[in-house]
Amino acid sequence: MAQPDSKKIFFENLSGAGKAIAVLTSGGDAQGMNAAVRAVVRMGLYVGAKVYFIHEGYQGMVDGGENIREATWESVSSMLQVGGTVIGSARCKEFRTHEGRLKAALNLVQRGITNLCVIGGDGSLTGANLFREEWSGLLTELVEQGSIEADAVQKYSALHIVGMVGSIDNDFCGTDMTIGTDSALHRIIEVVDAIMTTAQSHQRTFVLEVMGRHCGYLALVSALACGADWVLIPEMPPEDGWEDKMCQKLSANRAGMKRLNIIIVAEGAIDQNNKPITTDYIKNLVVKCLGFDTRVTILGHVQRGGTPSAFDRILASRMGVEAVLALLETTANTPACVVSLCGNQSVRLPLMECVQMTQEVQKAMDEKRFEEAVKLRGRSFENNLKTYKLLAHRKPESELPISNFNVAVLNVGAPAAGMNAAVRSAVRVGISEGHKMFAVNDGFEGFCKGQIKEIKWADVGGWTGQGGSLLGTKRTLPAKHVDKIADQMRKHNINALLVIGGFEALESLLQLYDARATYEEFCIPMGMLPATISNNVPGTDLSIGADTALNAIVETCDRIKQSASGTKRRVFIIETMGGYCGYLASVGGLAAGADAAYIYEEPFDIRDLQANVEHLTEKMKTSIQRGLVLRNENSNENYTTDFIYQLYTEEGKGVFDCRKNVLGHMQQGGAPSPFDRNFGTKISAKAMQWISKKLVETFRQGRVFANTEDSCCLLGMRRRALVFQPVVQLKDETDFVHRIPKEQWWLKLRPLMKILAKYKTSYDVSDSGQLEHVMRNRPKELDASVAM
Repeated sequence: MAQPDSKKIFFENLSGAGKAIAVLTSGGDAQGMNAAVRAVVRMGLYVGAKVYFIHEGYQGMVDGGENIREATWESVSSMLQVGGTVIGSARCKEFRTHEGRLKAALNLVQRGITNLCVIGGDGSLTGANLFREEWSGLLTELVEQGSIEADAVQKYSALHIVGMVGSIDNDFCGTDMTIGTDSALHRIIEVVDAIMTTAQSHQRTFVLEVMGRHCGYLALVSALACGADWVLIPEMPPEDGWEDKMCQKLSANRAGMKRLNIIIVAEGAIDQNNKPITTDYIKNLVVKCLGFDTRVTILGHVQRGGTPSAFDRILASRMGVEAVLALLETTANTPACVVSLCGNQSVRLPLMECVQMTQEVQKAMDEKRFEEAVKLRGRSFENNLKTYKLLAHRKPESELPISNFNVAVLNVGAPAAGMNAAVRSAVRVGISEGHKMFAVNDGFEGFCKGQIKEIKWADVGGWTGQGGSLLGTKRTLPAKHVDKIADQMRKHNINALLVIGGFEALESLLQLYDARATYEEFCIPMGMLPATISNNVPGTDLSIGADTALNAIVETCDRIKQSASGTKRRVFIIETMGGYCGYLASVGGLAAGADAAYIYEEPFDIRDLQANVEHLTEKMKTSIQRGLVLRNENSNENYTTDFIYQLYTEEGKGVFDCRKNVLGHMQQGGAPSPFDRNFGTKISAKAMQWISKKLVETFRQGRVFANTEDSCCLLGMRRRALVFQPVVQLKDETDFVHRIPKEQWWLKLRPLMKILAKYKTSYDVSDSGQLEHVMRNRPKELDASVAM
């Protein structure tokens, strides 16, 4: 029997009956913690376990009483979209003492709790592991004191711990992203985008301080996402004399007609001598050396606040469910583990291995081994740093390699947020590699008309934060105009092509590949980056633009649900875009806490609709007042949004009323999310480096000639790996009629949405990992951490 099926049967036989799970949040709060708590509670109840809240973190565990309360399904309703942690978090000195942990053990044993799910940083997780190691000794001590019966030692012999990392700093080794980091980046980028408009008006320089006392992740990634002029982080102290170099860079940018400068500083930024670099020092330096009007903005706790992003809600929900599965499968000999994210996959890692590596980073920094500290942070951090250096600091013309290659960049298909960041990255990396870069306006339609011009380094300044497509994009495919396109390729001596777009971009590359037999002009390296809100391109788990669209959907769903607060029971029917691909409806439904999501990939009939109405009717008889149903625009030609709205209205009479909303093109607009800016920037840089390599490989007898399958590729993220895949090999994976991949990873998330909405369903846990080990140096080909 195939592995996924056997795992699925195993899950259905897993039972939490007789088990008690407690969930707590500890240390600093982070957006998305509530989504993790909700997932733990509902998954725990789903498998038949008792679930308890521990309010106020370890302090509540020590104090006991009303701080430890049994959770119900309804007690976690309406908390998915709330920032912070509704069960409270507190730093507890008493838990650090043996007496404090003894009190905590008594409070847990009295309620039969032997499974702990801890959401916090490395300090909180280290404390949990110590508690686990001392557990049997603490119980023996409690028996000796007469606080518990002797048989309790045997009955509650082992304490099982699973951790989830909730920290906006993303400072925990072993995971690509921690819960709260993406939301914190949203807050930072919102502020930076707003500051840029006022800075431009007055030709000002702004120095922004972001959080990150010991970790520069937020500063580095926000600098990458907004195209900052300079960034200062604790892992990479600037070399002596950095002040002059920074001032020269700021001055050069102003001379190049740029009206503003942005400098981002991590709060823990230091120089080579471990001396703090403050925002006031930088401000005074710029004013003294350059005379620029300079302002300081310290973001502070704004970064911790606000609603969690779609990414954090999905991450926390997936981790919460995985944490419960880990607790159900654990034995007395299983070490405490932490649920982590690697690429696009949940993994389990030994908690103390991760903690030890996290502590090694700080030790390396204290001992001024900064390059080692960067490597220990992980490939994600290292890639961010390399990409920032590549894009932010232009080499002098004399230092650039001379390649004599011309590379064209164009957008194809519908616009997607993040396209401009990808174009900027391609142009600047291409120039750094010594190529002459050409921009094509209006896709292949513009190509055949000769709308091609050289594009310089400065031309793409400020593009990262722009929505839509500044180059212009059309859905026109090249087949009709292939002869004219070949003429233009010959006229401009184009040696390589980078196409950024959605399904039309894939079709375009397939047509150009076929045209190689007739036109030698297309025998050149050709690369494609997936960029579409629908996320319907085969060969990749994620596309540029999909995250921004998800955030637009989730934000709107939050507002729509809130509009019903204080009114009678109401169900909202919301239509999303995506063509025949149900990604936005399904993953948006998971992030928004939907009760159902109707999609083409999972056929449904009138019986399913009726069952959903009855399910909602039952829920509405409890304290739950609002329902949310999403429908993909092409999920079914007969069961339209209007039909579903009318059916729910009729069948729900006397219990709830209905409203409908078609989200439309608002999903395609707006400024790109931090995720899309960085995903676009980094995969584009990687694609340009691949193109440079192919140009060298295929240059023979004074010209480029590439006609093999592997010279026409799509760069996509698959599970844990970033992979260049020949487009012709993707044909068999594609349903061209409905413009979707034949297999889609996110369909495995749909049962998760149903479970969290109180439906009984099968949940395929074939991706739920066995305990792995922390990899210090992940092989390059396995690096999918480029996603953030």
